[in-house]
Amino acid sequence: MKVVRTPDSYFAGLQDYPFAPNYVEVGALRMHYVDEGDRVAAPVLMLHGEPTWSYLYRHMIPVCAAAGHRVIAADLVGFGKSDKPTEQRAYSYQRHVDWMTEFIGTLDLTGITLFCQDWGSLIGLRVAAENEERFARIVVANGGLPTGIGEMRLPSLNAAAFLTWRTFATITPVLPISRIVDFGCRRSLSAEERRAYDAPFAVTGSKAGARVFPRLVPITARNPAVAANRRAWETLARWEKPFLTLFSDGDPITRGVDRSLQRHVPGAAGRAHHRVCGGHFVQEDAGPELARRINDLIAEGLLV
Repeated sequence: MKVVRTPDSYFAGLQDYPFAPNYVEVGALRMHYVDEGDRVAAPVLMLHGEPTWSYLYRHMIPVCAAAGHRVIAADLVGFGKSDKPTEQRAYSYQRHVDWMTEFIGTLDLTGITLFCQDWGSLIGLRVAAENEERFARIVVANGGLPTGIGEMRLPSLNAAAFLTWRTFATITPVLPISRIVDFGCRRSLSAEERRAYDAPFAVTGSKAGARVFPRLVPITARNPAVAANRRAWETLARWEKPFLTLFSDGDPITRGVDRSLQRHVPGAAGRAHHRVCGGHFVQEDAGPELARRINDLIAEGLLV
């Protein structure tokens, strides 16, 4: 497996991203993560999607850390400061689940509050369902767990918008990372913010993961991830721990998925589910608000 590693110099002086780097080995690869706040507190694990990285959480990390939580924002393999295999065949849904499972096991994370969005949800919900004992609660924003059937089949994931995106990511000769992120936000990103989103992909061959992710989404029964996702979906049907949705009001791909999750997961009953003002990358539009709602959910559990 050929791997590239983006030089640290490309990340120098990024706007609103003062966090010290941390690394852990998963298999033969190095994963980067932000680790802020009280190191002995229960962790809030923030998982990004495509084609972003932990920079997406820069406005949420300080708010949750200030509330006394340990905040961990990981860069998925192929993104951010993590190692990037250069061949698309090196990536699979299962490998990402395995990498993240090894990540939380190596750090021995327990009592986890998961916040996940986009592919962070596809991976995070699988990992949580397969490692229930490590997770205390789940918060989902603009994401889901596609199974190819039932409420998580393609129509629920707004097929036209998703297939348009998948086709573009597959055939475009140039994958304009920062323009994609900017298009998925309600507000316009600054030039410095766009530079931060482009930074991880400055090295030749580094965009393989970003290009392949749309094709890995299990939208039909033939996808190899369907069986494991259905088992995870069945586990979520018995999930009694707190489960909260914080979707945006302006995402054409995941709109309506929050209602499916609320109906399916017992732990979602009676929760203060909310739709915030924003686009697909809602962390850019409403990061501090999302963080405060995460803090409120954790505080509810501490009062019980």
